[in-house]
Amino acid sequence: MHIGLLGPLRVDQSGVSVVPTAGKPRKVLALLACRADRLVSVEALIEEVWGEHPPRSVQTTLQTYVLQLRGCIATALGGQSPADLPFGSKSVLVTEPGGYLLDTQGGSLDCVEFELLGRRGHRAMDNGDFAGASVTFRQALDLWRGPALVDVQCGSLLEAEARALEESRLSILGRRIEADLRLGRHHELVGELAGLCVQHPLHEGLQGQLMLALYRAGRRSTALETYQRLRTVLSRELGLDPSPELRELQSALLDADPGLDLARTGAPGRLLRAI
Repeated sequence: MHIGLLGPLRVDQSGVSVVPTAGKPRKVLALLACRADRLVSVEALIEEVWGEHPPRSVQTTLQTYVLQLRGCIATALGGQSPADLPFGSKSVLVTEPGGYLLDTQGGSLDCVEFELLGRRGHRAMDNGDFAGASVTFRQALDLWRGPALVDVQCGSLLEAEARALEESRLSILGRRIEADLRLGRHHELVGELAGLCVQHPLHEGLQGQLMLALYRAGRRSTALETYQRLRTVLSRELGLDPSPELRELQSALLDADPGLDLARTGAPGRLLRAI
């Protein structure tokens, strides 16, 4: 089984999609896929699908959805029961005491591959291999096909799963940009960072990276304007000032601090590490 959560939901059995079109069975499958190879309790499935107001017939209805999903899996198996799946679809969507388990049979999950690549990229950064880190982080980000679970009407549990995945994506994106800044690719990054800062106007890390890229590209006044814009938005939306790191970066921009320049070795100054 191959599962994709980084974009529209994908669950393929034997190369055939088993994702139903109906919204509620799709939710059930999505939660099972997010927690693949682990028991998902009946209570968790009910909470995800119906929230705080389940119908009286909720147990029967949930069992009906499970049967529908098993029907999709059976169709993908072509009606056969391979030796490693002696009970056919019931060996894939397994009934356990208190809940259900989606058995991937050693298949792949794109979110797991994303995490593995992310860890590999972090190790490369720690070892000073910024070019290798940039490549690895890009490979991780290339696994994304859109917002996490974009085609699922998420309840509270799936919302939390999707949010966590999106936060991980944003973290890896920031690290990839950091690697590229360390490699002196500031001219290439200005446009990308400008777009990201519009999407995430309160994200101080991205704003700081944009300020640094602009400065290194010879656009100090625009970098300072970026800081002023961030300060205005933070004050209006949250009643906060920029972080000490951002204030330090602004001061360095005003002073044209040599620490902002890319060192000949490719290593960043302390101000880049701070953001």
